[in-house]
Amino acid sequence: MSTAEDGTAVRPALPHVDIYTDGGCEPNPGPGGYGVVLVHPKKRAEVSGGYRLTTNNRMEILAAIAGLELLKQPCKVTVFSDSQYLVRAMSEGWVAAWKSRSWWRTNKERPENVDLWQRLDRLCETHQVEFRWIQGHAGHPENERCDRLSMAALRQAGLPVDEGYENKPESEGRRPRLTQEGQPCWKCGAPVIKQQPRSQRNREYYYEYYLWCPQCQATYEVEEAKRFVEQAPSLF
Repeated sequence: MSTAEDGTAVRPALPHVDIYTDGGCEPNPGPGGYGVVLVHPKKRAEVSGGYRLTTNNRMEILAAIAGLELLKQPCKVTVFSDSQYLVRAMSEGWVAAWKSRSWWRTNKERPENVDLWQRLDRLCETHQVEFRWIQGHAGHPENERCDRLSMAALRQAGLPVDEGYENKPESEGRRPRLTQEGQPCWKCGAPVIKQQPRSQRNREYYYEYYLWCPQCQATYEVEEAKRFVEQAPSLF
């Protein structure tokens, strides 16, 4: 590390690397593959891989992950992809927003492919990464090479399992319900408290209590507090 004239430390410029990526399936979902070409003034590298059952979007994200994992030191990186799903999620703040909400897209659902977005986000904390969209199948040599690599990879025999797709936990797609006082509110994180309903409507069921957040006023019904009303038998 060098020093400036005023004595302050000057960090050396990060090496710049271009990474071209592509991924796909035949059919979708189906056997899938990804291809990566890394271009540096002093080095060029290629990597590819595939899975027996996955999706186009997962392979596009995994291609970016595989490319960044080739780097042995922090770099300034431009990732070129023909996937608007990947580029927009990273460039327009979708992933940052999911991360700020503890990797939830809404109060009830996680984003699709959350396992891969988490891996990609960690890599982007190590490197300075810019994502750029390029037109696919438009004659760009590196993009065309990535496409050939990914297609060759998905046609290999004995492809491994994409655990994040085939064995995704059933609970991953929906937040667990709040069931007791003191648990954190899904919206703001404050401890919820029990509240008694002000009135009971004349209907088939009611709730003895519900959970309420005193900070953001969110309410949560509790299945264990649900009670059914016995209906009087009809005389006619």
